[in-house]
Amino acid sequence: MRHTATASADWLRRAEPIDGIERIEARLSGKAYAMHRHDTYAIGRTLGGVQSFNYRRSRRDSLPGTTMVLHPDEVHDGQAGTDEAFHYRMIYVAPALIQAVLGGRALPFIEGGLSTDPRLAAAAAGLLQHVDNRPEPLQQGDALAELAHALATAAGTPARPAKGDLHAARRAADFLRTHYLRAVTLGELEAATGRDRWSLSHDFRVFYGTSPYRYLTMRRLDTVRRLLLAGSSLAAAAAAVGFADQSHMTRHFLKAYGQTPGRWLRYASGASGR
Repeated sequence: MRHTATASADWLRRAEPIDGIERIEARLSGKAYAMHRHDTYAIGRTLGGVQSFNYRRSRRDSLPGTTMVLHPDEVHDGQAGTDEAFHYRMIYVAPALIQAVLGGRALPFIEGGLSTDPRLAAAAAGLLQHVDNRPEPLQQGDALAELAHALATAAGTPARPAKGDLHAARRAADFLRTHYLRAVTLGELEAATGRDRWSLSHDFRVFYGTSPYRYLTMRRLDTVRRLLLAGSSLAAAAAAVGFADQSHMTRHFLKAYGQTPGRWLRYASGASGR
């Protein structure tokens, strides 16, 4: 695990991702994140202070004890709601993991991004552990199943499968994960899935919470983060995953994570400064 301290005592710790789930714990002040959106669920718990964010055209204030559930592809930011820093833990869960449990139901959506549901709080706690606590695979699997069901119950998600072709969406996701380093056309996705492009785009958003292009872009950015942590330059990382140039990659990075690649890397690698 890595710990980052700054002159303002801000820090962020990041656990190594395990089977599609990323975990962080941080103490941040001021404006921590610009407006951004990612293709995962962001599920968290404020441990201290007031954690404020703009979400679906309104400001939300998360206090200790509240569960945050930000839906994939929903734009949000993050900042301290007072002059004091806020302390929180967050997990980032790929929608495919939730789908694996719910089996074709619509992705659960928590209105407003905040919940006081006790079952959801208990289920989230199973994964929102201290970043130094590495869960066993079976433990994480059990906790994920409980979280998916608690999300569906809290959101009132219908028990019946959503309209669409889950198998075609899965085939599209598999194809995009395999070919994300190059441009992929809708025609190729049609051929790979046996589904027309417009129906497939609908299916993908229903079951994965984002568009095929956003999904491909996020897989590129996943690799960019790994390359940066391994010591690659910004320009080399951008070129390696198919972005036009460093500026193109940086724009996508900021839109996805709310921080520039340089600032993200300083936190993630343990270097001081902001």
